[in-house]
Amino acid sequence: MIIADRMKKNPATATPDMSISDASAKMKAEKVHRLPVLDDDKHLVGVISEKDILLAAPSPASTLSTYEINYLLSKLKVKNIMSRNPVTITRDTTIEEAVRLMVENDLSCLPVMDSGYLAGIVSKSDLFKILLEMLGAKNKGIRVEALVEDKVGVVAGLSDQFTAAGINIISLGTLEGPEPSLRVLTFKLENATEDQVRAILEPVSKSLDIRTV
Repeated sequence: MIIADRMKKNPATATPDMSISDASAKMKAEKVHRLPVLDDDKHLVGVISEKDILLAAPSPASTLSTYEINYLLSKLKVKNIMSRNPVTITRDTTIEEAVRLMVENDLSCLPVMDSGYLAGIVSKSDLFKILLEMLGAKNKGIRVEALVEDKVGVVAGLSDQFTAAGINIISLGTLEGPEPSLRVLTFKLENATEDQVRAILEPVSKSLDIRTV
């Protein structure tokens, strides 16, 4: 899956000379937590987030009045507090690469570029939704976590047994096990009972968690 399939297209944006108060109001109106910042030529020059604005605002313990605080924020510009030179991706970046970049750079979003111009944006919440979908979290069924040997044919063999039993695999994932020779398999299954699944998995599993969700 690539980012073009799941990014938010034509996202709301800010300009460098927009006031902080106007940027904050735009975020609230658009129900977003961050805005890409575009210059007059529509080139991406930064990203501003709610966190940036909170850090720039006077402390709640300030003796300034609400009017004075709003006045100060109206004078402060986006270009003064935005994050410059943001990490970006392209439309054909894979989902896993986007996740890696977010984790390694501690980011909450990634602007998506196409031929030097902003094409969209993807946020952590967008990727969490994809994770839920990949894990089959929206579907009712049997959730399975099994610790198995990391060797060729294990997953194929289990898939054949599920097929023979008329069990449908909604989702399948693998994770690193506690040792290099082991893998954690996660399944979401339908048209199955816990007893059926246990009978198939127990012979090959070091540990097993099965629950109906």
